Amino acid sequence: MEAVMRQLYCKKLFNYLTINHNHSTFYYMKFFKKDKKTALEAKDLAQFIAFGPVVFQVARVMRDKGILNVIEESASSGITLEEIETRVQLPHYGVRVLLESALGIGLVVENDGKYTLTRTGYFILHDPLTKVNMDFVHDVCYKGLFDLDKSIETGKPEGLKTFGNWPTVYEGLSQLPAHVQKSWFAFDHFFSDNAFPAVIKHVYKDGIKNILDIGGNTGKWAIASAKHAPDIHITIMDLPGQLDMAKKRMEELGLTNRVSFHPTNILDESQPFPKGFDAIWMSQFLDCFSETEIVSILKRCATAIDNDGYILILEAFWDTQRFETAAFCLQQTSIYFTALANGNSQMYDSRVFKQCIYDAGFEIVEQTDGIGLSHSLLKCRKKI
Repeated sequence: MEAVMRQLYCKKLFNYLTINHNHSTFYYMKFFKKDKKTALEAKDLAQFIAFGPVVFQVARVMRDKGILNVIEESASSGITLEEIETRVQLPHYGVRVLLESALGIGLVVENDGKYTLTRTGYFILHDPLTKVNMDFVHDVCYKGLFDLDKSIETGKPEGLKTFGNWPTVYEGLSQLPAHVQKSWFAFDHFFSDNAFPAVIKHVYKDGIKNILDIGGNTGKWAIASAKHAPDIHITIMDLPGQLDMAKKRMEELGLTNRVSFHPTNILDESQPFPKGFDAIWMSQFLDCFSETEIVSILKRCATAIDNDGYILILEAFWDTQRFETAAFCLQQTSIYFTALANGNSQMYDSRVFKQCIYDAGFEIVEQTDGIGLSHSLLKCRKKI
């Protein structure tokens, strides 16, 4: 019964966080306009930040080694240190130091020598978003962030050297260790998987039949589009290594007659875009580029569509979030781009991003916020 109630609670919470809000933009000013903490609260937070790496690793190890799970199973009765070490088959000392650290972090509480799980510990254990974020930070970002200062100075992803000698992570994505790829794609797909069912009706409402998917990656959008209607054709344009993965997926699903592929390096301005599309789709793609690069890409997009064609951009902007925690997550994700992805892009403030659209000769004819967990859809066309 407890497991069933837990699943229902998680489902209700997830549904609450994924409500669509297709109305006015939510601005960040209400979150970040003033210092709301007392001096004591501010000092407490400063210490929490100082020990941030320790806090993160303790929570991760307690999750992955089954300690939090064992404590949860004890419910309100609680469980002793000795019982925990027996259950998880770890040394007494190791379990003890983790538990003592977890008390200060707020993952567990202790009464009469027995430990019980806090609400925070519960979410570390069960919240899907927290798991995706934690795995991504640990497997993809953690070691590379040590060189963040160098990346800030050089504008290059210095932390990427942890994995290989590529100019950006995208050239090396298919060559990353399996567990790193798994966490990278889980992070990327978690947000798109929640956005695509909500956004697809907006994209195809005007009768679009032939669409260019720039940065289509493993083909998630192509698959969703093919399932949406039988007369839609999608062309995925991406790096050759990414297209190899997408091709394999289309073959598995029997969609090779619905999906075409155009290999290119999007940053090579000498490589022309294919032409003749009703619309261009870019999902969680332009955040992988600097402002100058975004303008360049958009200008070249103009050659692939007629004057009545649309560019449809799905992005997560930190300043359009309804909840402060959502804005926080996006702001911190920007540092991954700085240290590991490419050294010069981010999860953008929508005002900065929109200026790129205007500078490229487009206008925004429609904006829909609150799609999925955190996304906005910008529908753009050429200025005539």
